[in-house]
Amino acid sequence: MVTPLLSINIVSYNTKDITIQCLRSIERSIRINWFTQHPANDIEIVIIDNASTDHSIEAIEALQKDFIIPIKLIKNTENIGFGKGHNKAAQLSIGEYLLLLNTDTILLKDALYTFVKDFLSHNPSDLAQYSHIVKNLSYGNKVHFAGPKLLNENLSPQPSCGPYYSIPVIFGALFLRGDHWGLTRLSPNTPTKVDWVSGAAIICKKDYFQELGGFDENIFMYMEEIELLHRASQKGMQIWLFPASQIIHLGSASSNKTYPIFQVYRGFLYLYTKHHNALELHMVQWMLSLKAKIAIGISKLLNKPNITQTYTQALQIVKDQ
Repeated sequence: MVTPLLSINIVSYNTKDITIQCLRSIERSIRINWFTQHPANDIEIVIIDNASTDHSIEAIEALQKDFIIPIKLIKNTENIGFGKGHNKAAQLSIGEYLLLLNTDTILLKDALYTFVKDFLSHNPSDLAQYSHIVKNLSYGNKVHFAGPKLLNENLSPQPSCGPYYSIPVIFGALFLRGDHWGLTRLSPNTPTKVDWVSGAAIICKKDYFQELGGFDENIFMYMEEIELLHRASQKGMQIWLFPASQIIHLGSASSNKTYPIFQVYRGFLYLYTKHHNALELHMVQWMLSLKAKIAIGISKLLNKPNITQTYTQALQIVKDQ
């Protein structure tokens, strides 16, 4: 059996149309530019379907028959979540490198080739092995995890990396519109060392992912990449964003609008329970409570019952901590 260079791992849950759109974009990107004339020897796709009920399975199986590269489809009998799904995909992958990819992504032009090439060029121990595939690789700082430049559907930049969520960064995100001002989320135009990249698209060596034990399976959805890459940083691993590779990220395709708020609340609380002391956790609880109370007050004044209900539930998440 030929060991592929890359395993593209996708976790699917009731996203039939965009999953197929994502797979077709992978196919187009490969046809535009890839390392060899035989991409089936270089790449595999591993899809974990979390018990979709929208005929995703049938659509993927129909695509499998004549797809440009092999697709492994694993059909779960229940929704095991994002992190656990990707951990399972990694266990079943045989590629030396992993590309963790959301279903709601669309690869533009030769994004796949560019992303893999940039990552290989920052793994000097592998240069000799792959120099016959990718020409003109040059040594760069060693990178363990990397993300591409994400774009919105209208091709505007989507901030998709940033500093670790320290107390000041969380405060900026909650109260100062930090994402809007580029304080908490960034979209750099040059290769940049960061603390985290979006889980919508992450490339790494499989060994690095396994060394960390994969995603923390106590996190069902949202913030998994923040926690994983925090552990990576603690081990001295480097995380970068490579903007030459551009990928559209549609966002929130598998959830409703209020669900991410709840999961971000849970994610911050879990992150600080696991990795920080009691005082820091208390500060985060206070900030999340204050944010919820302010949002409830304003939404009542503006007669926005849905927002009131959402942040009332978010406040209860903090109280239940």
